[in-house]
Amino acid sequence: MPSPEITALGQVGVLLETGTHRLLIDPYLSNSVGEQFGPEFNRLIEPPFNGNSAPQVDWLVLTHAHLDHTDPSTLSPLLASQPDVQVIAPYESRQILRGIGFYAARVPQTSWTDLAPGLAIRAVPAAHTQVQRSEDGELREVGYLLRVGACTLYHAGDTIPDAEIIAAIGDEAIDIALLPVNERNYYRDAKGIIGNMTLREAFRMAADLKVNTLIPTHWDMFEPNSVFPEEIELVHRLLSPPFTLQVLRTGESLTLAG
Repeated sequence: MPSPEITALGQVGVLLETGTHRLLIDPYLSNSVGEQFGPEFNRLIEPPFNGNSAPQVDWLVLTHAHLDHTDPSTLSPLLASQPDVQVIAPYESRQILRGIGFYAARVPQTSWTDLAPGLAIRAVPAAHTQVQRSEDGELREVGYLLRVGACTLYHAGDTIPDAEIIAAIGDEAIDIALLPVNERNYYRDAKGIIGNMTLREAFRMAADLKVNTLIPTHWDMFEPNSVFPEEIELVHRLLSPPFTLQVLRTGESLTLAG
């Protein structure tokens, strides 16, 4: 049986393969953002596949409703070609899914839920840029903890550090954390870009969570909202934090080990 692995799809999108099942998180495989907001937001990197040619997956998991995370141009052909895929998505993403004719998405659960043998998931809050809930208390944006065999991953989605997130994760032993590093700043705010944590915040959060390996996300897709991978690697080398750094370019994979 193949070893479990995670493959970067660009932005925060990943394909998680357990050896027997596949799970997609936040696939952005089109150029919707550039088409809607102008050529400066065209993709910098080509997707490894598109919604029509995506590999067969068992689960599609979404973190929030921004276009580079819940993209109808990606999801419509994907769901049309894979109608039996199981979907987990917060409420605004579910509204978008209903708009393309998909009505069966599940609500993210904050307790551990088994998806398949050796694969479990638990939603935690995300703060983009604060933790927000609907009137009935459902989280607007989420991250996910995933157990793949003996390995635990934390996919933060889009977020900044927040005490509620740290409390929700609690004492979970995290092997791999995927944290966004496209900092928020005045110039990005002026363009309407909602940034995430800085490199130093991401490194401190990873250290506080005692993760073994950090995979930076949200650094490679759009020129106005990008981070040089060399900068990420340099800051890690200079700070020498207590975790391994793994910068995955689009299409690159990392084998998981507990």
